[in-house]
Amino acid sequence: MHKVIHDTESGLFWVDLEQDFKAKVVYELKNDVMHITSTVVPEELRGKGYGKVMMEAVLPEIEALGYKIEPVCPYVAHYINRNQAWSHLLA
Repeated sequence: MHKVIHDTESGLFWVDLEQDFKAKVVYELKNDVMHITSTVVPEELRGKGYGKVMMEAVLPEIEALGYKIEPVCPYVAHYINRNQAWSHLLA
């Protein structure tokens, strides 16, 4: 399990990956909908499946908070489109 830190003041989630690397999910909260505007996996870890790791760590956190999401970031839209189990979170 990858540790998730939710920084509500900055509107982002940090996901611990490996070593000291972290992924970042940036959002804007509007009326109980998280508009996910960008996601970042460190360049050193790209192409190794960490985008999926990041999403599988963050989506349960969003679900537990009771928010819906608006995937502004193309990767988030792509991920949810390919993983319909998370489509119930779409606003």
